[in-house]
Amino acid sequence: MTNLTVRIIPCINVNYNNVVKSIKFSNLTTIGSPSLLVNKYSVSGADELCLLDVIASSDNKMILYDTISGIADTYFFSLKVDVGIRTTKDVECLLEAGSNKVAINSASVVNPRFVTNSIERFESQCIVSSVGCKTVNGTWEVFGHSGLRSTEIDVLEHICKLVQYGTGEILLTSVDKDGTNDGYDTFLLKSVSQFVSIPVVASGGRSEFRHIVLAIIERDVSTVLLASALYYDKYSVSQLKYFLGRCGILVWNDYLSYGLCD
Repeated sequence: MTNLTVRIIPCINVNYNNVVKSIKFSNLTTIGSPSLLVNKYSVSGADELCLLDVIASSDNKMILYDTISGIADTYFFSLKVDVGIRTTKDVECLLEAGSNKVAINSASVVNPRFVTNSIERFESQCIVSSVGCKTVNGTWEVFGHSGLRSTEIDVLEHICKLVQYGTGEILLTSVDKDGTNDGYDTFLLKSVSQFVSIPVVASGGRSEFRHIVLAIIERDVSTVLLASALYYDKYSVSQLKYFLGRCGILVWNDYLSYGLCD
């Protein structure tokens, strides 16, 4: 039985204010509007929500401040956003719009010190380092610009720098697994979780309950991100929480953790 208190975070992938599903960060399929999903996740017991603009950095798009502000004004859960942040002004505006945490992705590859500057100004609990990676010649390599651009940077080396700069959390996405419903890259998760002492958020490839349990119990992951499985009502947040509790896993719930045992 794990001693972790686990967070279950629905993720809404957006493109120009439309919810989309992707496979390996390409082949985008439009699902609908964010508002319907946000309401569904609120009712089903989500404690936190992640809003991710899947091609913001690659297209250099405007950040969705109005969408974020509308969600923050209407709902009470914590809001994490990964929407193509490029400057500390972007971070400031997102926090003012109602975000609780801001994830920095491609900008940290170009200028890792940007993470430090953001933390010095806004504190570490507000700053998440979002790291997308692919397997290249048997090693994990950081891919920036929505998983489209190779950096030739080793994932563990990059994450080590981000931790040294003071990031509060790592949002780790396997681009190879994104949208495949084939389970997480468990070896990647284990390698990173053993390497750092800050929370690691698992993203990319989850589908079945067993994938999530494996990531939590065997790969030391404290937070899991879910997108398409929740889009299509394969299960709800509350059903997943109940299942994890029956497995003896402590689940974060409205600022209180609980566990259900046989």
